[in-house]
Amino acid sequence: MSRRYDCSEPMERTRGIAEAVSAVRRGELIVLPTDTVYGVGADAFTPPAVTALLDAKGRGREMPPPVLVGSVRAATALVEDLGTYGQDLIDEFWPGALTLVCRANPNLMWDLGETKGTVAVRMPMHELAVELLKETGPLAVSSANLSGRPAARSAEEAEKMLGDSVSVYLDGGTSGHADPSTIVDLTGPIPRLLRVGAIPEDKIRSVVGVLLTDEDEPEEPEEAADAPSAADETKPSLTKAEPSETSDTPTEPSEKPSLAKDASDPADKDA
Repeated sequence: MSRRYDCSEPMERTRGIAEAVSAVRRGELIVLPTDTVYGVGADAFTPPAVTALLDAKGRGREMPPPVLVGSVRAATALVEDLGTYGQDLIDEFWPGALTLVCRANPNLMWDLGETKGTVAVRMPMHELAVELLKETGPLAVSSANLSGRPAARSAEEAEKMLGDSVSVYLDGGTSGHADPSTIVDLTGPIPRLLRVGAIPEDKIRSVVGVLLTDEDEPEEPEEAADAPSAADETKPSLTKAEPSETSDTPTEPSEKPSLAKDASDPADKDA
């Protein structure tokens, strides 16, 4: 039986956070508000909980969830490195609506799905979410909706879709805005924009200078257009197709991380 807590009331907020922390530690799902849309979350280091999250949304392992953190220090522990521009982007936009795709720390024991050795991380600009994340540690969080349905902007909308698959709903009122986070891939030598969201492209460019987009993809020769290429077979589904954010094997530098797809599906936005 799920329970919703009105976090506008101080006592309810305190109880709600405590219950949410307990639920996460039991491997159960919670719904929390963020600065973008509402998210459904699970302990990032409990594989059955991550599987339950994907099942609740009707989503497969090829679309691994991003990870939300309560501090920059927690984020850096999850990644192998931030690349040339990662720290500059964090300094400028965190906490906030920017998700960074990085090489995952290979020493971590977790299973977010077919991530291709990457992880998408974000620190939200939301007081309640950050307070919770500092208690739970990193959470695998995806938009609180059924796959293909609009992302929930309230706890009530999330509950209508996810029901008793979630143990605790933290009601923080209507979410900040409907735009999902902007996603930037830092796994290559040049940052690549995977999804335009709450932070516009020009603001990202003002920090990194050169920013690759889908328009920078080389055109395929006409004679090769009808036949699938090896690149097509290996390119991760981060653009529009079915996304994935991280995998068990390191991604080749020439490949996009499998986090991109999620980014471009307007009906299934990650928090």
